[in-house]
Amino acid sequence: MPRSDGASGPAGPQGATALLIIDMQNAFFEDEKLARVQQPLVGACNNLIDAARRGGAPVIVARTEHLSDRSTWTLSMLDDDQGFIFEGSHQADVLDGLRVDGLETVTKTRDSAFFGTHLATRLRTLGVERLVLAGVSTHNCVAHTGADAFAHDFRVSYALDAIGSTNDQYAEAMLEILSVEYRQGIVGQAEAEALLG
Repeated sequence: MPRSDGASGPAGPQGATALLIIDMQNAFFEDEKLARVQQPLVGACNNLIDAARRGGAPVIVARTEHLSDRSTWTLSMLDDDQGFIFEGSHQADVLDGLRVDGLETVTKTRDSAFFGTHLATRLRTLGVERLVLAGVSTHNCVAHTGADAFAHDFRVSYALDAIGSTNDQYAEAMLEILSVEYRQGIVGQAEAEALLG
């Protein structure tokens, strides 16, 4: 996947950049493919968090959580009659080693961190105009959050070294669409850290 800076439009003053860490929770790393890259992803996310803290950039952690009473379940969960990542469960816990203590959290029940949450309002209150996205999975929650960020007029960069997927082919196709059609940047670790600094 080619990397790009996602720049577009006329030059001008920019608002703040925030880091959004998505679904770095035990449940998603039950998948064998993600389990194999868990430690590198945790390390890359921690480096982004450290860069954001040094640069004074906001960091928000988006977590998926469902209620066992089925009221928050997606259509596929209802169709399969199988719940997932319940509130208070080990599945819902953030991965060991991810340094998110004290960081603001958004709890979501759908792929996009914007759906049914206060995220857009919170980002605007913080003066944020650009997001660096990290976490899992690239072609699901990360991509849907990025697409919704575009709809809410936030510029987005994907920290390629800090995102993971259960399907490389889907991930590459989705990132290409987001990069070309939405003009969203695909950046390496150093570039992502620089955006937050």
